[in-house]
Amino acid sequence: MTTPAKLWGGRFQKPTHELVDQLNASLPFDRRLARHDILGSLAHVTMLAQRGIIPREDAQTIARGLRTILREIEEERFAFRLADEDIHLSVERRLHELIGPVAGRLHTARSRNDQVALDFRLWMREALLEIAEGIVETSGALLDLAELHRDVVMPGYTHLQRAQPVLFAHHVHAYVVMLTRDLERLRQLYQRVNRSPLGSGALAGVPYPIDRHVVAALLAMDGVLENSIDAVSDRDFALEFLADLAILMAHLSRLAEELVLWSSSEFGFIEFDDAFATGSSIMPQKKNPDVAELLRGKSGRVFGHLIGLLTVVKGLPLAYNKDLQEDKEGVFDAYDTVALLLRVLPPMLRTLRINRERLEAAAGQNFTLATDIADALVRAGVPFREAHEAVGRLVAFCLASGKSLDQLTADELARFHSKLAEITLPRTVWDAVRAREHLGGTGPEHVARAIAASRADSAGARQWLESERQRIEHAFARLLSEDVP
Repeated sequence: MTTPAKLWGGRFQKPTHELVDQLNASLPFDRRLARHDILGSLAHVTMLAQRGIIPREDAQTIARGLRTILREIEEERFAFRLADEDIHLSVERRLHELIGPVAGRLHTARSRNDQVALDFRLWMREALLEIAEGIVETSGALLDLAELHRDVVMPGYTHLQRAQPVLFAHHVHAYVVMLTRDLERLRQLYQRVNRSPLGSGALAGVPYPIDRHVVAALLAMDGVLENSIDAVSDRDFALEFLADLAILMAHLSRLAEELVLWSSSEFGFIEFDDAFATGSSIMPQKKNPDVAELLRGKSGRVFGHLIGLLTVVKGLPLAYNKDLQEDKEGVFDAYDTVALLLRVLPPMLRTLRINRERLEAAAGQNFTLATDIADALVRAGVPFREAHEAVGRLVAFCLASGKSLDQLTADELARFHSKLAEITLPRTVWDAVRAREHLGGTGPEHVARAIAASRADSAGARQWLESERQRIEHAFARLLSEDVP
């Protein structure tokens, strides 16, 4: 079979080997950039016509051809061919078939190097909005869970040992705060992603009177990348995207780990809805937390993609190198993985059944009020280290005698410190919780305010999401209309 001539093949005397075609091709995965590639080309050809770099009539012909190709792709009528190498050449090849030699004017004043950098940024901009929306939805589910059980006390843990009583809502809200930071990172990255590299050419810029800001504005981008060498070789945005997703997955994995633990018979704090659990092929009594386990396990997949791309870019000289073709598969897979998990999490969280009695019983066990007793001594004038030692000996006595703190007599308390028999000691987990009404504490009033503040943050994030989506949709609709350029 004869290999079709390459659009770049003028300098070559023989076709590439078929195995090289397979190695070289990125079309199997970068075809998901098709829409962004066409939109970027529409913005580019509009600018070329406005600046008089190509005839307006040619630009209009090219624009009509690009819109036709986009319809073919959306209707799944477009023929993707491995010999095209990538989505950029695939679109350009089809454009030549539709409108003839005038298609060759489209690539004036640009290179595949700045073209692919633009396409990748346009795709990532939308991916960031999708992930951000998933974070907002997951935060909302966690806030719903917290508010529904705002009067439930549970044991807080350090070293996976029961430590002090906390509100269940306070514990859940900790994950909301983590997700808020994840969202902040993505919004900051969005600002860096939303800048156009087009006009940088292969690496040195282009010898035409282009207007890069026009292209950026047509694509609803917030500016341009100022150094042409950096613009075509920078993949910081992809690294940062993977790093942000990796941190997000670390947070989600911690949540998943707790849900797995809490659903076990040993804890018995929660039960998953049947729709978010599975059974055993051999043990009929089992109800396995597979969804949470998969969430926990897939964190490694995302971490791996970050390390993979760091390894690709760490030794590359400036400017563009073919190694950078390896920048997309990991990013695409990480996005697909995280986006799916963020769709599954909200309904799973909203259908959790909380074992209130088990949580509250555990909250008061294992001497979780010991620190509050020490603090009571401190308030009575005892130095903290002295109070800490006295209560430590008191706990050791309880363990040896098989008693709990609330079973001790005044005489027994006085054996460890005279003031223990004189002061009012905390007796219930609610005494401990209510004593912590301060910023960041587990007191009910503060937790209620914290949840309300997080609700307001989520509302603000939703407004930002809607605003950015409308801005992008308006820009794209204008590019796809028949009166442009």
